[in-house]
Amino acid sequence: MVKVEIHQIFYSPESRAKLDPGFLPLDNLSNERPDWREYWPIRRFLRERTLAADTYYGFFSAKFGAKTGLDAATVHEAIECHAGDADVASFSPFFQHIALFLNVIEQAIACHGLAATFERCAELIVPHFRLGQSVMSSLDSIYSNFFVARREFWSEWLRQAERLFAIAEEGSTALGQALNAVVPYVVYQTDAPPGQGQGQAAAACHSVPGVPAKVFVIERLASLLLWSNPRWRVQSFSRPTPSTSPDLVVLDALKIAYARSGGGEPYLDTFRKLRAGVLARHLPTVILPPGGFGSAGSRSGEDRRRGCERPSEKRGD
Repeated sequence: MVKVEIHQIFYSPESRAKLDPGFLPLDNLSNERPDWREYWPIRRFLRERTLAADTYYGFFSAKFGAKTGLDAATVHEAIECHAGDADVASFSPFFQHIALFLNVIEQAIACHGLAATFERCAELIVPHFRLGQSVMSSLDSIYSNFFVARREFWSEWLRQAERLFAIAEEGSTALGQALNAVVPYVVYQTDAPPGQGQGQAAAACHSVPGVPAKVFVIERLASLLLWSNPRWRVQSFSRPTPSTSPDLVVLDALKIAYARSGGGEPYLDTFRKLRAGVLARHLPTVILPPGGFGSAGSRSGEDRRRGCERPSEKRGD
């Protein structure tokens, strides 16, 4: 039987009331550093606890069920039946964002701004990352830290996160100051709201209260590690919903095909054309970052090979 420890973080009586009883509650009532959001209790756990090599660990926010539509029983069953020998199992929400944007950094810039900050952090963690050239899909994109992983992956995740943590805590450099800057949180909706059919799907663009940029950088760390290193075996449970536009399903499939073909440009040419149509119909106000996918230039053979490196085992369909 697969050993799993999934902790769900609460920071107030209200958030505790939202926890799924099938997960283990992780107390963050003291909430000493709200500026770091979930990273603070995750960091504390990973630094204070000795992880077992044969166990999957996860740290979900109280919003897991609301964001994914999944409960603890479904998650545990998925891991038990399908994770196999994967290092990481992803339960990422926001399939529409995974499909629409070239990678999680392009999405971050479109939603939060600070292009130079997000791009610099990505290249700090993965030196060969290129904003307009690095293709991520539902096989390696994770939002909201909704994943479980074995000890080895968490060790690398924490090592890289602590590099960002040190820069932000010192705050003496331009990057450190930018990581601590509060950024807007723009939400682009391309799925139909609950209870509406695809024909009623209305694209929405609205802002919610901002948080420091460092929170959004940390949330993209797992994706950068998975995309950049084929050693990590991943099982993705990120799926489109019944209300997901078929165009988004095709966009994601084109990115997967590009990666698996070793960099087939026809797949990306088709992606460009289809995405332009989706944006024109649903999100005419979306602003893609400078140097993003739409303006990507030619790539060297080495860049193409690096950009398409993916673990081949235990990928989701």
